[in-house]
Amino acid sequence: MSLPAALSERTLETLSGALCLTVAEDIPLTSPMSPDPVGRLRVLRGGPIDKAVTVDLVVPPIGLDSHMIFAFTPGDSAVPHFTLDSVYGGDYYAMHLDLIPRVDLAVHLEYLDSAYLPLTTLLDAAWDIDGVTPAAIGPRQRALMSPWMVVCRATEPAFEALGASVDAYLQHWLTLVDKGVPAVEADLPGRDLANRANLFSPQVDPVWAQVTRLLGAEQSERVRKELAS
Repeated sequence: MSLPAALSERTLETLSGALCLTVAEDIPLTSPMSPDPVGRLRVLRGGPIDKAVTVDLVVPPIGLDSHMIFAFTPGDSAVPHFTLDSVYGGDYYAMHLDLIPRVDLAVHLEYLDSAYLPLTTLLDAAWDIDGVTPAAIGPRQRALMSPWMVVCRATEPAFEALGASVDAYLQHWLTLVDKGVPAVEADLPGRDLANRANLFSPQVDPVWAQVTRLLGAEQSERVRKELAS
């Protein structure tokens, strides 16, 4: 099993075990590039969250080994969503790790201090790992995530070292799921749907054009809608 796949599966096992999640859907993803499935879409449900969605895409001929996890809290919850994207792109490893805010952090300081401030030392430690470099994403995409996001490229040893960062972020998030966050006055369901529509928009994230080329429009849209709703 590749490093990105192993990290993703280990993280999913921890999530599933802690929250008592079970697989509700497990759908193979196919491509004209291969007679065999090139990936899978899984939806897990149960416990205190709405759902977890995983998308695995593995196509060795084009150097693609990508594994994404999104754990979505309920629409009326202020607890952030958890996400991990672990990738090998043929020449480098890459990672996207974050807790996606459910409210505007600039006007909810108590929420920020509870949900995000404890991540600061973990974020600093991740960027201090030798071989970790920032990934090239623009401010438009960054604005949809949190300032504590780790989005990077990494050498093989650095990627292995980042596993500790993933574990620590996940444990903090599980604590938030268990204990909750400070109450906020906001349209949580409405904001969440609007934020996810932007976060997974093909007009915002160019990765959807690549996914559509690989899977075709119908499967790509199936995956995107599962994440956006």
